[in-house]
Amino acid sequence: MATMKSHTAYLTLNTKERYEMVHLTPEIEDIVHESGIDDGLCFVSPMHITAAIYVNDHEDGLLEDISQWLENIAPRWPGYKHHHTGEDNGDAHLKSLLLHHETTLPITKGRLDLGPWQRIFYAEFDGRRDKRVIVKILGLTK
Repeated sequence: MATMKSHTAYLTLNTKERYEMVHLTPEIEDIVHESGIDDGLCFVSPMHITAAIYVNDHEDGLLEDISQWLENIAPRWPGYKHHHTGEDNGDAHLKSLLLHHETTLPITKGRLDLGPWQRIFYAEFDGRRDKRVIVKILGLTK
């Protein structure tokens, strides 16, 4: 008989650079496996307003293209009104809005049910300090 279950895990990241894309698929797959959930949903979200979670191809050229696209739309420059608060990360807030703040992924037969090229990324726009990502899994166990 199947029962409903939830499982919560946290990842802590501290990027070496202020701006960095971190591949998280293996860590998320491990959390799904640990959850014991056979059929359900996996919600992944950064717990910070200057970061994002997105799903796309893990290809270096594309990662560079995404970074350039973000920089073109929300460049790092001193003129943001947000900087009047004493912060210098106005672009980080805007870049996080351009990518998904969170993602929800299907779990089928105890595994992430991703397409052949889909991978999960954490996008950091104001790094070099501890940041957390919550992974919340809801679903049925066997």
